[in-house]
Amino acid sequence: MSLRLSEHPAHDRPRERFWAVGAPALTGQELLAILLGTGCAGRDALAVAGDLLSRTEGSIRRLAGRPCGELARVPGVGRAKAARLAAALELGRRASVEAEPPPERIRGPADVQRYYELRLRDLAVEEFHVLALGSQSQILADLLITRGILNSSLVHPREVFRAAIAEAAAGIIVVHNHPSGDPTPSADDRAVTRQLVDAGRLLDVPVYDHVIVGGERYVSFAEAGLL
Repeated sequence: MSLRLSEHPAHDRPRERFWAVGAPALTGQELLAILLGTGCAGRDALAVAGDLLSRTEGSIRRLAGRPCGELARVPGVGRAKAARLAAALELGRRASVEAEPPPERIRGPADVQRYYELRLRDLAVEEFHVLALGSQSQILADLLITRGILNSSLVHPREVFRAAIAEAAAGIIVVHNHPSGDPTPSADDRAVTRQLVDAGRLLDVPVYDHVIVGGERYVSFAEAGLL
Protein backbone atom coordinates (compact mmCIF):
# COMPACT_ATOMS: atom_id res chain seq x y z
CA MET A 1 0.00 0.00 0.00
CA SER A 2 1.43 3.38 -1.04
CA LEU A 3 1.82 6.12 1.52
CA ARG A 4 -0.41 9.14 1.38
CA LEU A 5 1.45 12.40 0.84
CA SER A 6 0.62 13.38 4.41
CA GLU A 7 2.41 10.22 5.57
CA HIS A 8 5.67 11.07 3.79
CA PRO A 9 8.37 12.87 5.81
CA ALA A 10 7.67 16.60 5.73
CA HIS A 11 10.82 17.34 3.71
CA ASP A 12 9.57 14.99 0.95
CA ARG A 13 6.08 16.46 0.58
CA PRO A 14 5.69 18.71 -2.49
CA ARG A 15 3.77 21.47 -0.69
CA GLU A 16 6.26 21.63 2.16
CA ARG A 17 9.15 21.65 -0.33
CA PHE A 18 7.40 24.42 -2.27
CA TRP A 19 7.45 26.68 0.78
CA ALA A 20 10.91 25.61 1.86
CA VAL A 21 12.83 25.92 -1.42
CA GLY A 22 10.43 27.60 -3.89
CA ALA A 23 8.66 26.45 -7.05
CA PRO A 24 11.73 26.58 -9.37
CA ALA A 25 13.48 23.94 -7.23
CA LEU A 26 10.62 21.43 -7.56
CA THR A 27 10.48 18.73 -10.19
CA GLY A 28 7.70 18.69 -12.78
CA GLN A 29 6.26 15.66 -10.99
CA GLU A 30 6.13 17.54 -7.69
CA LEU A 31 4.47 20.57 -9.28
CA LEU A 32 1.85 18.35 -10.90
CA ALA A 33 1.26 16.60 -7.57
CA ILE A 34 0.51 19.96 -5.94
CA LEU A 35 -2.05 20.70 -8.66
CA LEU A 36 -3.65 17.26 -8.28
CA GLY A 37 -3.84 17.58 -4.49
CA THR A 38 -4.85 13.97 -3.92
CA GLY A 39 -4.34 10.61 -5.56
CA CYS A 40 -6.54 7.54 -5.45
CA ALA A 41 -6.69 4.20 -3.64
CA GLY A 42 -3.16 2.89 -3.24
CA ARG A 43 -1.55 5.77 -5.17
CA ASP A 44 -0.71 9.18 -3.81
CA ALA A 45 -0.66 12.40 -5.86
CA LEU A 46 3.05 11.99 -6.63
CA ALA A 47 2.42 8.56 -8.14
CA VAL A 48 -0.46 9.86 -10.25
CA ALA A 49 1.69 12.79 -11.39
CA GLY A 50 4.42 10.33 -12.35
CA ASP A 51 1.91 8.32 -14.36
CA LEU A 52 0.84 11.46 -16.25
CA LEU A 53 4.43 12.35 -17.12
CA SER A 54 5.28 8.79 -18.18
CA ARG A 55 2.65 9.09 -20.91
CA THR A 56 4.57 11.99 -22.48
CA GLU A 57 8.10 10.74 -21.77
CA GLY A 58 8.45 13.33 -19.02
CA SER A 59 7.53 16.30 -21.23
CA ILE A 60 5.31 18.98 -19.66
CA ARG A 61 4.99 20.60 -23.09
CA ARG A 62 3.59 17.43 -24.65
CA LEU A 63 1.33 16.94 -21.65
CA ALA A 64 -0.13 20.41 -22.32
CA GLY A 65 -1.03 19.28 -25.83
CA ARG A 66 -3.01 16.23 -24.69
CA PRO A 67 -6.83 16.47 -24.80
CA CYS A 68 -8.48 17.13 -21.44
CA GLY A 69 -10.60 13.99 -21.85
CA GLU A 70 -7.48 11.87 -22.13
CA LEU A 71 -6.09 13.33 -18.90
CA ALA A 72 -9.38 12.66 -17.15
CA ARG A 73 -9.13 8.94 -17.94
CA VAL A 74 -5.82 8.52 -16.10
CA PRO A 75 -6.51 6.66 -12.81
CA GLY A 76 -6.55 9.16 -9.96
CA VAL A 77 -7.27 12.18 -12.17
CA GLY A 78 -10.91 12.43 -13.29
CA ARG A 79 -12.71 15.39 -14.80
CA ALA A 80 -12.25 17.93 -11.99
CA LYS A 81 -8.48 17.41 -11.67
CA ALA A 82 -8.07 17.23 -15.44
CA ALA A 83 -9.77 20.62 -15.75
CA ARG A 84 -7.46 22.00 -13.04
CA LEU A 85 -4.38 20.67 -14.84
CA ALA A 86 -5.53 21.94 -18.24
CA ALA A 87 -6.27 25.38 -16.77
CA ALA A 88 -2.82 25.60 -15.16
CA LEU A 89 -1.05 24.50 -18.34
CA GLU A 90 -3.06 27.00 -20.38
CA LEU A 91 -2.08 29.78 -17.98
CA GLY A 92 1.55 28.79 -18.46
CA ARG A 93 1.12 28.90 -22.25
CA ARG A 94 -0.46 32.35 -22.08
CA ALA A 95 2.31 33.62 -19.82
CA SER A 96 4.88 32.42 -22.39
CA VAL A 97 2.99 34.21 -25.17
CA GLU A 98 2.89 37.45 -23.19
CA ALA A 99 6.63 37.20 -22.57
CA GLU A 100 7.24 37.32 -26.34
CA PRO A 101 6.30 40.82 -27.55
CA PRO A 102 4.56 40.91 -30.93
CA PRO A 103 6.51 42.36 -33.86
CA GLU A 104 5.70 45.99 -34.63
CA ARG A 105 5.36 45.15 -38.32
CA ILE A 106 4.89 41.93 -40.25
CA ARG A 107 7.78 41.96 -42.68
CA GLY A 108 7.55 38.34 -43.77
CA PRO A 109 6.48 34.83 -42.81
CA ALA A 110 9.22 34.50 -40.19
CA ASP A 111 7.47 37.27 -38.21
CA VAL A 112 4.18 35.40 -38.54
CA GLN A 113 5.84 32.21 -37.29
CA ARG A 114 7.34 34.04 -34.32
CA TYR A 115 3.97 35.58 -33.46
CA TYR A 116 2.02 32.31 -33.61
CA GLU A 117 4.50 29.57 -32.71
CA LEU A 118 3.84 29.56 -28.96
CA ARG A 119 0.10 29.96 -29.52
CA LEU A 120 -0.31 27.09 -31.97
CA ARG A 121 2.57 24.60 -31.90
CA ASP A 122 1.28 22.35 -29.08
CA LEU A 123 -2.45 22.42 -29.80
CA ALA A 124 -4.16 19.04 -30.26
CA VAL A 125 -6.61 20.42 -32.84
CA GLU A 126 -6.33 22.80 -35.78
CA GLU A 127 -7.11 26.48 -35.32
CA PHE A 128 -7.60 28.87 -38.22
CA HIS A 129 -6.64 32.48 -37.54
CA VAL A 130 -6.79 35.70 -39.51
CA LEU A 131 -4.09 38.27 -38.85
CA ALA A 132 -5.66 41.63 -39.75
CA LEU A 133 -3.04 44.13 -40.91
CA GLY A 134 -3.09 47.90 -41.33
CA SER A 135 -1.75 49.88 -44.26
CA GLN A 136 1.78 49.81 -42.78
CA SER A 137 1.62 46.04 -42.11
CA GLN A 138 1.02 46.66 -38.42
CA ILE A 139 -1.05 44.07 -36.53
CA LEU A 140 -4.61 45.24 -35.95
CA ALA A 141 -6.04 42.01 -34.55
CA ASP A 142 -5.59 38.26 -34.25
CA LEU A 143 -8.95 36.71 -35.13
CA LEU A 144 -9.80 33.07 -34.38
CA ILE A 145 -12.20 31.90 -37.11
CA THR A 146 -12.54 28.14 -36.55
CA ARG A 147 -11.26 25.45 -34.23
CA GLY A 148 -11.28 21.84 -35.39
CA ILE A 149 -10.51 20.03 -38.62
CA LEU A 150 -9.73 22.46 -41.44
CA ASN A 151 -11.55 22.02 -44.73
CA SER A 152 -13.08 24.26 -47.34
CA SER A 153 -16.60 23.83 -45.95
CA LEU A 154 -15.61 24.98 -42.44
CA VAL A 155 -13.54 28.05 -43.38
CA HIS A 156 -15.95 30.18 -45.36
CA PRO A 157 -14.78 33.46 -46.96
CA ARG A 158 -17.82 35.19 -45.47
CA GLU A 159 -16.63 34.58 -41.90
CA VAL A 160 -13.02 35.44 -42.70
CA PHE A 161 -13.68 38.74 -44.44
CA ARG A 162 -16.54 39.82 -42.17
CA ALA A 163 -14.06 39.74 -39.28
CA ALA A 164 -11.31 41.43 -41.31
CA ILE A 165 -13.58 44.23 -42.55
CA ALA A 166 -14.81 44.83 -38.98
CA GLU A 167 -11.17 45.56 -38.06
CA ALA A 168 -10.75 47.88 -41.09
CA ALA A 169 -7.93 45.66 -42.32
CA ALA A 170 -5.97 46.76 -45.38
CA GLY A 171 -5.03 43.12 -45.95
CA ILE A 172 -4.85 39.82 -44.13
CA ILE A 173 -2.59 36.86 -43.52
CA VAL A 174 -4.33 33.58 -42.74
CA VAL A 175 -2.65 31.17 -40.37
CA HIS A 176 -3.39 27.70 -39.10
CA ASN A 177 -1.56 24.87 -37.39
CA HIS A 178 -0.99 21.20 -38.14
CA PRO A 179 -1.03 19.28 -34.83
CA SER A 180 0.98 16.50 -36.52
CA GLY A 181 3.99 18.85 -36.60
CA ASP A 182 4.26 18.57 -40.40
CA PRO A 183 3.38 21.94 -42.01
CA THR A 184 3.13 20.53 -45.55
CA PRO A 185 -0.06 21.95 -47.17
CA SER A 186 -2.88 19.48 -47.76
CA ALA A 187 -5.36 19.52 -50.65
CA ASP A 188 -7.89 21.22 -48.36
CA ASP A 189 -5.32 23.83 -47.33
CA ARG A 190 -4.80 24.69 -51.00
CA ALA A 191 -8.54 24.77 -51.72
CA VAL A 192 -9.23 27.08 -48.75
CA THR A 193 -6.42 29.39 -49.86
CA ARG A 194 -7.71 29.63 -53.44
CA GLN A 195 -11.20 30.53 -52.18
CA LEU A 196 -9.88 33.20 -49.85
CA VAL A 197 -7.51 34.75 -52.38
CA ASP A 198 -10.31 35.00 -54.95
CA ALA A 199 -12.70 36.52 -52.41
CA GLY A 200 -10.04 38.97 -51.24
CA ARG A 201 -9.57 40.26 -54.78
CA LEU A 202 -13.31 40.91 -55.11
CA LEU A 203 -13.50 42.70 -51.75
CA ASP A 204 -10.20 44.61 -52.20
CA VAL A 205 -8.85 43.03 -49.00
CA PRO A 206 -5.84 41.09 -50.29
CA VAL A 207 -4.63 37.84 -48.76
CA TYR A 208 -0.91 38.46 -48.42
CA ASP A 209 -0.03 34.95 -47.27
CA HIS A 210 -1.21 31.69 -45.77
CA VAL A 211 1.21 30.38 -43.16
CA ILE A 212 0.92 26.85 -41.77
CA VAL A 213 2.61 26.25 -38.42
CA GLY A 214 3.75 22.71 -37.64
CA GLY A 215 5.69 22.37 -34.41
CA GLU A 216 8.68 24.68 -34.78
CA ARG A 217 8.48 24.73 -38.59
CA TYR A 218 6.25 26.59 -41.01
CA VAL A 219 5.27 26.74 -44.67
CA SER A 220 4.47 30.08 -46.30
CA PHE A 221 2.27 29.94 -49.42
CA ALA A 222 3.78 33.25 -50.55
CA GLU A 223 7.35 32.00 -50.19
CA ALA A 224 6.48 28.73 -51.93
CA GLY A 225 4.75 30.52 -54.86
CA LEU A 226 1.39 28.92 -54.04
CA LEU A 227 -0.78 32.07 -53.81
